[in-house]
Amino acid sequence: MTPTPAIALDMPVPTGDQLKAARTAAGLSQAQAAELMGYPLQTGSRGGVQSRTWQALESTSDERNMQGPVYAMFLLLTGQHPAFHLERNQRPDSAHGPETAGGKETASPE
Repeated sequence: MTPTPAIALDMPVPTGDQLKAARTAAGLSQAQAAELMGYPLQTGSRGGVQSRTWQALESTSDERNMQGPVYAMFLLLTGQHPAFHLERNQRPDSAHGPETAGGKETASPE
């Protein structure tokens, strides 16, 4: 069996404003976006859930930025990537073994 070639993705590092625009376009709160991407959540001063990490990534005054590959995955997961979308892999002979066959998410050109 010939391996599937890797997919080349454009993976720019987003500015805080670009990340915020992508999150709001997806209809997600900062806490929801952080949870989707595996960032830690904390209880805020008013009892709500927040992510200080996500807040820092969106901040224009903080020098931390989300890495390009993580941003590309965020765009894929929220259906916003300009060239690809995720779809469920329906091949039972998945190269990733029987534990993921039929359920693996894959990126495909739109």
